[in-house]
Amino acid sequence: MNKPTYVQEYNAIVEVLNQYCDGGVKADSRIMQPAFSEQATIFGIDADNKLTGGPIQGLFDIIDSAFRPSPEAKAAIVRIDIVGTAASARIDTNDISGFCFTDFFNLLKVEGKWTIVSKIYHTHAA
Repeated sequence: MNKPTYVQEYNAIVEVLNQYCDGGVKADSRIMQPAFSEQATIFGIDADNKLTGGPIQGLFDIIDSAFRPSPEAKAAIVRIDIVGTAASARIDTNDISGFCFTDFFNLLKVEGKWTIVSKIYHTHAA
């Protein structure tokens, strides 16, 4: 994509993804909530290889109850793909409350603002 708006869109998505990362590092869902649509979902595979997830509120509840601030955590936005008002992104995070995750996000540009509408994740073995 060679359109000048691409960089602007990319940077706007990075801002949204950084809200998510900051909330995880600080173990405070209030920081990450603005990054998500109220209708967003989260899904992953549990220890029994079963599908787990549902409304994004489940993520917020876990962040606030089971996570601890992790200033040592490192996150990398591995990729962002943008097509018009749709985008996908991948973030790898190490040592956040003792876990390592790979997260995949789907985002939509709704009323001029990028928002996460779904997250799926993989928890890496310790």
